[in-house]
Amino acid sequence: MNSMWKSLRVPGIAIALFAMVAGCTTSPTGRQQLQLFPEKQMAQMGSEAYENIKKETPVSEDPAVNGYVSCVADAIIRVLPEGREVPPSWEVTVFRSDQVNAFALPGGKIGVYTGLLRVAENQHQLAAIVGHEIGHVLANHSNARLSANYATMAGLTVISVLAGASGAVDDQRTMMALLGLGAQVGVLLPFSRSHESEADEIGLELMAEAGFSPAESVELWKRMAEASDGQPPEFLSTHPSHGTRIRDLQDQVPRAQRLYDASPYRPDCREVIPEAVNAEDAG
Repeated sequence: MNSMWKSLRVPGIAIALFAMVAGCTTSPTGRQQLQLFPEKQMAQMGSEAYENIKKETPVSEDPAVNGYVSCVADAIIRVLPEGREVPPSWEVTVFRSDQVNAFALPGGKIGVYTGLLRVAENQHQLAAIVGHEIGHVLANHSNARLSANYATMAGLTVISVLAGASGAVDDQRTMMALLGLGAQVGVLLPFSRSHESEADEIGLELMAEAGFSPAESVELWKRMAEASDGQPPEFLSTHPSHGTRIRDLQDQVPRAQRLYDASPYRPDCREVIPEAVNAEDAG
């Protein structure tokens, strides 16, 4: 190890550690997470990603489908807390795609795929998905995920430099491959699962406060399990297994039910039958 590296290694690591500690924040459920990127930057990235998706995926022009999805989304947006990290406005787009999916991005961008409307059979189940996706935004999960990847790659780079001071090239490559796998399985994937579980919890409360029945979230995930082609083992997945998710939601429903009972809202969104969605996709 040369003298220059010896002189720079400790200060460099100290600065990196300071930045990570300074970037720690508390999520809405009280969980500590790393958040290194400015809110404005994340909103800009979210908007750019949203525009790219709209360029690559057909957008629904069916007024009934758009009205239904917007009605559910608007009902949840209405009960969002006011705060610095809550986007001041939201944009909702329905995409014509068989994907059983939806998303929400920093900057207040929501996308729902028509394939989801064939699985979420009523407004309450759609609200469970929309609430979940908005929960990701409220908890700054995109920032946390990006920060975790950045910190992990920075750490592996430091180890790679250290390894370069001694040992054969083949040994270095093998070590880095193993470290990369260890970081992916041991850090990034479980971190993603914690995000999913937290978004479920936040989304359940949001849908209940908006006047949607929280018990329907359990029914939704039962239907999602039936529609699924199978999942990888939970320890290698970015999402909890359907069984884990259903059990966790069942435990949380009684508390959410109290929020639902106290809510002054009872949305009445005109639901779209799956046949109408199929007809649009075929058009």
